[in-house]
Amino acid sequence: MGSYQIAVLPGDGIGKEVTSGAVEILKAIGTRFGHQFAFKYGLIGGEAIDQKGTPLPDETLAICRESDAVLLGAVGGPKWDRNPAHLRPEKGLLQIRKEMNLFANLRPVKFYDSLTESSPLKEEVIQGVDLLIVRELTGGLYFGKPSGRMVENGEEKAVDTLLYKKEEIKRIVKAAFELARKRKKKVTSVDKANVLESSRMWREIAEEIAQDFPDVTLEHMLVDNAAMQLIRSPQQFDVIVTENMFGDILSDEASMLTGSLGMLPSASLSTSGPSLYEPIHGSAPDIAGQNKANPIAAILSAAMMLRLSFGLSKEADTIEKAVQHVLAAGLRTADIAQKGQRAVSTDEMVNEIKAAILDNEAISHIMTVYA
Repeated sequence: MGSYQIAVLPGDGIGKEVTSGAVEILKAIGTRFGHQFAFKYGLIGGEAIDQKGTPLPDETLAICRESDAVLLGAVGGPKWDRNPAHLRPEKGLLQIRKEMNLFANLRPVKFYDSLTESSPLKEEVIQGVDLLIVRELTGGLYFGKPSGRMVENGEEKAVDTLLYKKEEIKRIVKAAFELARKRKKKVTSVDKANVLESSRMWREIAEEIAQDFPDVTLEHMLVDNAAMQLIRSPQQFDVIVTENMFGDILSDEASMLTGSLGMLPSASLSTSGPSLYEPIHGSAPDIAGQNKANPIAAILSAAMMLRLSFGLSKEADTIEKAVQHVLAAGLRTADIAQKGQRAVSTDEMVNEIKAAILDNEAISHIMTVYA
């Protein structure tokens, strides 16, 4: 039986609702397995700007560094769109990645039989999809310098710099190979080596790392082809590793394989200190506060936390199978409901997953059915 401290950063919009749901599920796991989870809350994003004048207050960073793991909701919204660059909610997200050395973002994409109708793709295309996108998180265009806008000879210009150090690439590619070794032993390294010098270096380093993993197959794929192949034949992929911006775009595209961004969790691993877990969706201000948001991505992010940060694989399996159970039973939030289906609220979805976890007879059946 363990005791764990978790920093909770709800953020903006539906971030508050989905993190609340994930916390409820973690409490249920604590009750079932005898663990103690202590939750400490911090501000980030637009809410932090409004209350503290900065998107990432020092006290939030302190809470995170003192915790065993971090659970984050979402940041941003139109309210802050006209703010200067240093006072944008997204700045808090980028800053926390840098400050906490969160170098690898893991985004699993898994097909659920019960959600076949929610995907815009044909069943034969998405059947059996189980892939992992490994995105480099602290380099590339999002962090390279110079970056900004300027006026030269009366003409306005803007510049962003795609910068990578060799060690940054080696670190993320090696992590992808280690993860692939535990899966189907295939790595697809995605780049734009026909155009970008940084991608040519990326490809060379991937080849170098591959020599240390003779049991893992490496293939290279240009990012534009990868975007097409994700829709055309996603079953071909096991682990996809790529740089920051490509990973951001491809993982959002991959969400359509499951039917909704609301289904996809993520983990951001640290080189030192606690790792961070968050759904990949945004703050969805159009439905914030309406009890309509899909909490499953946040709940599955909590399951990733249990497995990766705390080593609690059985507990993580319990959450994942409880989610499968309620989806198979026909429960749908608005984002994955089909025409004519009743959409359940955020709270209803959370309560059904929680009930499955706490019901001894039900969870025993679930663990057998989804073994």
